Amino acid sequence: MTLSRRTRWILGIISAGVLVFIYFPLVVVVINSFNASKVFSWPPTSWTLEWWQKAATNEGVRAALVTSLKAGLGATTIAILLGAMISFAVSRYRFFGRETISFVVILPIALPGIITGIALNSAFNTVLVPLGITFGLFTVILGHATFCIVVVFNNVLARLRRTGTNLEEAAMDLGAGPFQTFRDVTFPAVRSALVAGALLAFALSFDEIVVTTFTSGPGIETLPQWIFNNLFRPNQGPIINAVAAALLVAFILPVYLAMRMSDAPGAVTQVGAEP
Repeated sequence: MTLSRRTRWILGIISAGVLVFIYFPLVVVVINSFNASKVFSWPPTSWTLEWWQKAATNEGVRAALVTSLKAGLGATTIAILLGAMISFAVSRYRFFGRETISFVVILPIALPGIITGIALNSAFNTVLVPLGITFGLFTVILGHATFCIVVVFNNVLARLRRTGTNLEEAAMDLGAGPFQTFRDVTFPAVRSALVAGALLAFALSFDEIVVTTFTSGPGIETLPQWIFNNLFRPNQGPIINAVAAALLVAFILPVYLAMRMSDAPGAVTQVGAEP
């Protein structure tokens, strides 16, 4: 389809406006992380690295960062195992309730975070606390895993449906056992989807604050919680800007890799894949 010059100009202006709306606040945060002023001032009159240095040496930031990394890695591990297994079951087998299982797995990410948090808090109080398991890092990991499973499930399921079963069946016809077929055919086909799902799951867990608030216990504070708790404290704004800017830079590459891997065709492709 050929667009007129006027239409291209209009679409270009709309696209530029959307990009400015999305990214201008992020640019302001990065610039303010170098602003020498202790209070918000625009434009900055002088520049400094003081806030980056204070953020790097702040004990609260470092402790919260470690907690977020532990929670993210734990939730991602659970998401990879359960999300991949459920996606294989839904894609490769036909059984009663298959569509219901798919709906139940996807539902947590569609629910408002506060609903998920309240439900998890109630469930943990009912099931875990009587068993002597108190609220802490473990409950945070379980809470994050409920919605992290979704991104792994969706990525792997899409890849399995794209590749189909013809090559797996051909490998078994040629004498390969189930394990060898998985190792040489199935796993190479879904490997990049697994990595992409894991990266997105980790980013989703690292960013979560609402569910974390309902599932964490005393002494447990993730980095998003630390940012929120210190947002309105005196002289903490510049340090928060530096932390936010550092996280923005740190997550650009993982998100980009996840996007590229989600679009990758995989190591195995074939004709006649399942629709």
